[in-house]
Amino acid sequence: MSSQHARTWQKEDHLDQEIQHQPKIIKKKVKVQKRWITRGEKMMYIIFAVVFLCISAYIVSFSSSVDQLNRNIESLNAQIEQQSVHNKNLALKKKELSQPERIIKIAKDNGLKIKNTQVKQASELTE
Repeated sequence: MSSQHARTWQKEDHLDQEIQHQPKIIKKKVKVQKRWITRGEKMMYIIFAVVFLCISAYIVSFSSSVDQLNRNIESLNAQIEQQSVHNKNLALKKKELSQPERIIKIAKDNGLKIKNTQVKQASELTE
């Protein structure tokens, strides 16, 4: 057993010498920065956000102009309706004022004598 013991001692001595002869290797730990988002992804997200904001601004602007046009159209329709009612009232007033009985009454009030009690209504000339 002593020879066995000597061999193990010799192996240990040999290992100690190898360890002493080898230069010490110092391993440096390199810190790898793990990014949550890469630069390319950041650029894509920024471009997407800018495009999204531009499209949103365009949509808001477009809907605002459409709303303004609709308000103008409603205003014009209301004016047209008022003018139409006014025109109808004027047409009725014209018809009322051109009745033969009214004309005869005004003529008698002014001292005119009507010999042939036929009053003809003048019609418009259309060419």
